[in-house]
Amino acid sequence: MKITIYNCRSDEAEYLEGFRRKHGVELFATKESPTAETVGLADGCECVSIITTPMDETLLKTYRDAGIRFLSTRSIGYDHIDLKAAEQLGLHIGNVSYSPNSVADYTVMMMLMAVRKVKAILLRSANQDYSLRGVKGMEMHNLTVGVIGTGRIGRTVLQNLTGFGCRLLAYDLYPNDSVRKIAEYVTLPELLKQSDLITLHMPATRENHHMINRDTIAQMKDGVILINSARGSLIDTDDFLDAVENGKIGGAALDVVENEAGLYYNDLKCDIMKNRGLAVLKSYPNVLVTPHMAFYTNQAVSDMVENSIRSCILFSKGEKNPWQVV
Repeated sequence: MKITIYNCRSDEAEYLEGFRRKHGVELFATKESPTAETVGLADGCECVSIITTPMDETLLKTYRDAGIRFLSTRSIGYDHIDLKAAEQLGLHIGNVSYSPNSVADYTVMMMLMAVRKVKAILLRSANQDYSLRGVKGMEMHNLTVGVIGTGRIGRTVLQNLTGFGCRLLAYDLYPNDSVRKIAEYVTLPELLKQSDLITLHMPATRENHHMINRDTIAQMKDGVILINSARGSLIDTDDFLDAVENGKIGGAALDVVENEAGLYYNDLKCDIMKNRGLAVLKSYPNVLVTPHMAFYTNQAVSDMVENSIRSCILFSKGEKNPWQVV
């Protein structure tokens, strides 16, 4: 069995030889993105592995017509793939899972940095301003933390937070019994109303697009802190900017932003920022922005590569595939 791995980074490539031997497959790795021009790189394959390249109906049809039957994205999220078009074309899609500790640990780090105003402290100290004005922080045990989304990552975040002594609230369409042991499930309006700090942990869907907007922000406490290490489309950027500027949102830490595709993971230091929202967010002393790095650990990268390969193998064998979404 041959699998073409598109957009293969050097940090992913180091794992390929071990997984090739372990799973007995032929792996063809390329730095190229999946496009109409590079579809020939998948000759002889029925499965390919991609990462965050947008896959619209036209591109999906190109790969379907080239004999591809299964497309595995090396990411938990699959909002870059037109699932409806894939289903209509008879093309199957899968995502992957990876160590939830990668994102969960990073999320707690961002929480601590936000409540202790670390961005402002670092900006000022870089200019040898060591004064205390405006950088007094809060202690976690005094806060109510609301976790929206209690899948593997959300649950791990909650478990990590148990050591801080804060009150824990949770919201999910599908409550989890293990979460009930450490947090209180409440309605979304109640979570928004009661939480001092809110963190988002769900995939991007049509239903939750811009779930953080002018109306939901209005339900939150004044000075609320918002954390997003899930997907940028969960937050309406314009409404968020207004809330930061009028003081409704007291601080934030964002590892993802709207329309980040084509920006993150590229060296753009000499370019004009083609995302006005991101440019403005970076200017705020109380908003920490990192470039979609929460997942990036050695364990998670290894998991992403191997589980994409395993998913392709399971599909090819016609066996039950826990990662198949279409």
